[in-house]
Amino acid sequence: MRKKLQIGVIGSAADLNYSKKLEILAEKIGYWIAKKEAILIFGAEKDYDSLSTLSCRGAKKAGGMTVGITYNRGLDILEKTNVDVVIATGLERGGGRETSLILSCDGIIAISGGSGTLTEIAIAYQANIPIVAVKNTGGWSDKLSNQYLDERKRMKIEGVDTAEQAVEKIINLIKNKDEK
Repeated sequence: MRKKLQIGVIGSAADLNYSKKLEILAEKIGYWIAKKEAILIFGAEKDYDSLSTLSCRGAKKAGGMTVGITYNRGLDILEKTNVDVVIATGLERGGGRETSLILSCDGIIAISGGSGTLTEIAIAYQANIPIVAVKNTGGWSDKLSNQYLDERKRMKIEGVDTAEQAVEKIINLIKNKDEK
């Protein structure tokens, strides 16, 4: 029996003032991850929302399994997420938690994103973890969509347009990687 895929969703935090359109997109991505019977891995916030916490809500609406990776100590996170499992890394926001989150994923989907998302994308790239970026969402997703992160050209960051395409593409990339 093959384990369930663990798909990470990364993206902008609320202090980047994302739009309602991006909130809906993030929820849809979580929904489709759950419908494909994969486990959603996300950065669980203690103090404010993010696009990845919105994806958790979408996954829960579809009856999916969710794992929130948080910083510092304690299992307290935003109550609005309804997460199934919380993993407290004991690490600070801005480096340590991002490593634990990304290395727990078979693949990641990026929506918009600031410096934390860029850190997570770089970790995934270094670890050869497939990356899908949703285009036309702003931030690092737009800047890196259909690009390589460096001249090594290890792996292209695949750009997609919709939530459903993002989930289908990441599952295919993971399966193709597993077959090699």
